Amino acid sequence: MQQKMVIKVSMHCNKCRTKALKIAAVADGVTSVALHGPEKDKLMIVGDGVDAAELTNSLRKKLCHASIEIVEEVKETKKEEPKPTPPANPPNPIVCYCPQQPQLEYYKVVSDPSPAPCTIM
Repeated sequence: MQQKMVIKVSMHCNKCRTKALKIAAVADGVTSVALHGPEKDKLMIVGDGVDAAELTNSLRKKLCHASIEIVEEVKETKKEEPKPTPPANPPNPIVCYCPQQPQLEYYKVVSDPSPAPCTIM
């Protein structure tokens, strides 16, 4: 069962926001995490089987104040796919003639390095 929850967290700076996002993202069952609200002080978390109380407690330990605002089930909307209508007149295929380029072969000449300085006879 997918559920969506909104948790209000006291976040004063970007460092606190990043820390809150990381804590929420590593929780078990979390699918997505986003900042929400005009002041970006709320976390919107969507996941399957996420324990809201446990997540709020872990946010409180790391960031001080956190409170659950909304926990609700995500209703999946069934979208009907529009059936593609076949074109009235199929477009005429465009035939392109591209002359084949001649295949060039490249060879690299490697000179034999000088004999090794140590020779045993």
